[in-house]
Amino acid sequence: MSTLPKIAWIGLGIMGSPMSENLIKAGYHVTGHTLEPEKLDRLTAAGGTAAGSVAEAVRDADVIITMVPASPQVEAVAYGPDGVLENARPGALLIDMSSITPRTSVDLAAAAKEKGVRVLDAPVSGGEAGAVEAVLSIMVGGEQADFDEARPVFGTLGRTVLRCGPHGAGQTVKAANQLIVAVNIQACAEAVVFLERSGVDLTAALDVLNGGLAGSTVLTRKKDNFLNRDFRPGFRVDLHHKDMGIVTDAARAVGAALPVGAVVAQLVASLRAQGDGGLDHSALLRAVERLSGARV
Repeated sequence: MSTLPKIAWIGLGIMGSPMSENLIKAGYHVTGHTLEPEKLDRLTAAGGTAAGSVAEAVRDADVIITMVPASPQVEAVAYGPDGVLENARPGALLIDMSSITPRTSVDLAAAAKEKGVRVLDAPVSGGEAGAVEAVLSIMVGGEQADFDEARPVFGTLGRTVLRCGPHGAGQTVKAANQLIVAVNIQACAEAVVFLERSGVDLTAALDVLNGGLAGSTVLTRKKDNFLNRDFRPGFRVDLHHKDMGIVTDAARAVGAALPVGAVVAQLVASLRAQGDGGLDHSALLRAVERLSGARV
């Protein structure tokens, strides 16, 4: 019998499916639930167990991981008679790896404490590729003892794993991450249009830029998207739009000015309004091209 904790995984999307599969490969017993039947088939094919409801998935779990799109979905799976808190056993550890508002995480931790359930907020960065390769950056908020207990699970999913403070701290750091990523993608997109209009070898230009101070993980990960105009979603514009709302609201609450972030938030919103919300966030290139007079 395995001595590893039994894991319930709620949410098997672009990120959740490969992450749960990495846990299965590491020897964990994973029971999953999601609203998409084909994703449950994928889980069982990988060696996991499909559950027909949140309640069924979490009932015998030692660790419960949620990875859903936004705060409303976290609240939907956490609360209510069929939710995590009503059906998890006392002492279970709930790790929410979704990207949500810091306030939602703080409120969830307080509600869970009344049920005897411990909580960590642990959003991730690295996109689909990082999830598949198990090299995610994981930023965690919550109690030190719970973080220490969860370290082996986190170590299976990511490479850079740090506790950033109390409940909500992980989500605050993730909001900052999404601000940096959005501004970086926007700058890369503007550079691509500038370089192309100037007639230089774009592949060579991006390679040499990425080897210097302008280099970044964003450029490394998204270079081929720009070159090939391949905007299949690794991280959808819709979700980055949500995240820019989170960081804008959180910054306002603490009195931090985000002048560049506010502009990029509007550019992301504009891209979404033009029907590109389902594309990868590297599609910010399309917005720059439109502003530069191209038909895309």
